[in-house]
Amino acid sequence: MAKIQAIRGMNDILPEQSPVWQFVEDTVRNVLGQYGYQEIRMPIVEQTDLFKRSIGEVTDIVEKEMYTFEDRNGDSLTLRPEGTAGCVRAAEEHGLLFNQTRRLWYIGPMFRHERPQKGRYRQFHQIGVECFGMTGPDIDAELLILTARLWKSLGLGGHTRLEINSLGTSQARKVYREALVAYLGQYKDQLDEDSKRRLETNPLRILDSKDASTRAILEGAPSFDDYLDDESRAHFEQLKALLDAADVAYTVNPALVRGLDYYGKTVFEWVTDSLGAQGTVCAGGRYDGLVEQLGGKATPAVGFAMGLERLILLLETLDLIPAHVTSNADIYVTAMGEAAVPQAMVLAESLRSALPGLTIVSHCGGGSFKSQMKKADKSGARYALIIGENELANGTVALKPLRSDEGQQEIEQAKLATTLSNVFNH
Repeated sequence: MAKIQAIRGMNDILPEQSPVWQFVEDTVRNVLGQYGYQEIRMPIVEQTDLFKRSIGEVTDIVEKEMYTFEDRNGDSLTLRPEGTAGCVRAAEEHGLLFNQTRRLWYIGPMFRHERPQKGRYRQFHQIGVECFGMTGPDIDAELLILTARLWKSLGLGGHTRLEINSLGTSQARKVYREALVAYLGQYKDQLDEDSKRRLETNPLRILDSKDASTRAILEGAPSFDDYLDDESRAHFEQLKALLDAADVAYTVNPALVRGLDYYGKTVFEWVTDSLGAQGTVCAGGRYDGLVEQLGGKATPAVGFAMGLERLILLLETLDLIPAHVTSNADIYVTAMGEAAVPQAMVLAESLRSALPGLTIVSHCGGGSFKSQMKKADKSGARYALIIGENELANGTVALKPLRSDEGQQEIEQAKLATTLSNVFNH
């Protein structure tokens, strides 16, 4: 009988990989906590209409990539391809937006049926941040300043760069879209296949085409800046001034449009040159019309999402994962001989109570001194504690360094917690 394997593009996260994920998640959680953001958790399945109405029926996501199915009641349901629409639905449904501002964040799996490649999978994980009820560019700036702080916390400060643009109001986009379609229509036969299709459905997406011949045609295209409305222009200028004041470097990229229909005014991407084609590590923007579009009252909103797989791939590529993250233990407790096992277990338990910040692994399953030391070393622990016949008789424990050339010490069991506390706090 053939073994059942994971679905293509949906990956297991193994025990050796989990600490890196936890490190990134905890770092993000801590930074968001500094700014007063609250976590919200939404279901991974929503009504299909939620995504059709928010993302846009003629986008690649809705047309090609969504996992959609009918349940037993005949309702059309979809595994969420992104988090913003579900967050808006939840916030509106539970009255979180009425006459108040909100700073929310979430984490979890998203699903898109596309060709799997490194850094892009069919089940992928995102951290999303959404802010509601604030109209000014100051909240846009806060999100970008917050993200810059996150990159520094992860050691990525010099490895990402910020690109920003303004898409203006829906009316400004409509006028520009007409001008762009009129221009590109002259060169329709020379466009790549994706751009030909988008010319009829989502022409702004052609601006970020990677096809060389299409890029050459776009050099003569109308500039969106010439069609930007005064309100959006003022908003964008204020945003740039706030970023300048906060010393957050950025580049204005007129071709930056984002792939979802609900964006307007500010859009941004944090990109890297270290991952080849998969260069975007965080992206978002303002979507002031989406709450009303989904049945709520008009509510200004802005947010971003970052893919965890791609972020972790970047940290691994740049060798920026701290050594302690991949360690499974701080202390490894061994027992030489059956008589020492009860005392070793009692000692390990007392240390867990006295030193709650440390990971203390007890060896189980017996074995020789050599085999136990091998497992102690493999655990990544800084120290092994050894209890044998001599230690039992003397009420001591041997403290053996595993990551340095220090000598082994004999320590009274009663003084062990204090000794270890001093060692790990220096």
